[in-house]
Amino acid sequence: MSLPPSLAAPLALPAIAAPLFIISNPDLVIAQCKSGVIGAFPSLNARPAEKLGEWLTRIKAELAAHDAMLPEVRAAPFAVNLIVHRSNDRLAHDLAVCVEHRVPIVITSLGAREEVNAAIHSYGGIVLHDVITNAFARKAIEKGADGLIAVAAGAGGHAGRLSPFALVQEIRAWFSGPLALSGAIATGAGVLGAQAMGADFAYIGSAFIATEEANAAEAYKAAIVAGAAEDIVYTNLFTGVHGNYLRASIINAGLDPDHLPESDPSKMNFASDRTKAWRDIWGSGQGIGAVHAVVPAAALIARLRREYEAARARLCQHS
Repeated sequence: MSLPPSLAAPLALPAIAAPLFIISNPDLVIAQCKSGVIGAFPSLNARPAEKLGEWLTRIKAELAAHDAMLPEVRAAPFAVNLIVHRSNDRLAHDLAVCVEHRVPIVITSLGAREEVNAAIHSYGGIVLHDVITNAFARKAIEKGADGLIAVAAGAGGHAGRLSPFALVQEIRAWFSGPLALSGAIATGAGVLGAQAMGADFAYIGSAFIATEEANAAEAYKAAIVAGAAEDIVYTNLFTGVHGNYLRASIINAGLDPDHLPESDPSKMNFASDRTKAWRDIWGSGQGIGAVHAVVPAAALIARLRREYEAARARLCQHS
């Protein structure tokens, strides 16, 4: 598999920290990158829109200072997530800011668009597009994406329905470029498993909700620590796109998680008043049973690294 230089750089762990709506912020991204995984945040988290440039300036400055002080342990690159669906009225502004700051990796979601890819490529940036099916993967590459994020069953946020085994094998049958896998990965063994299936990176989200740097309510973090796979509900009610959410937060909103109505996907909207109405509905993937405490992001990544190396050692014993 051929990886661009910005992705082939040594990482402490072959992982991308998923951009978490509301939760990912500069503190979290900087901690992730300094600890050796690719940190990411959705551009829509920077509010008002003028904050996006400030966030990028800070992230770049702090990572540059880290690299100057510790050149032998360089920080991982960072990424910005752009919602490219036409309901996002901030897309043109946020894309222009990403181009101005030469964001090294841009993660696009909810629709592949050639003009977005071309803008990122204009300065040498890399575009990774998240997909839930092989058909969407083909469209993304045809429209100029450099790599893919396979969002399989069990992932937090806007997750797909397909088994990670099936989704990765179908994509790898024709695509040899950068590929990350998302879907209930919260252990180092899971990271190694993603590689064994054919992915280059694991894509880890929900475990980072229960970190000290995350912009999440303490009750949300506690629910992640206390939760397990059976506590996750799959529905499209809250944004118009199917995703996984914590059962307790749905109940707290006065809804029956076992009898939720279907939303009209054509009316999906992001960062709108409708979306804000569900701000206390908490997204989560099925892997949270591996999360046992709220810790600094560096401690979480250190755990994942230990587990990853232990899993590799176990496999070597059986080879």
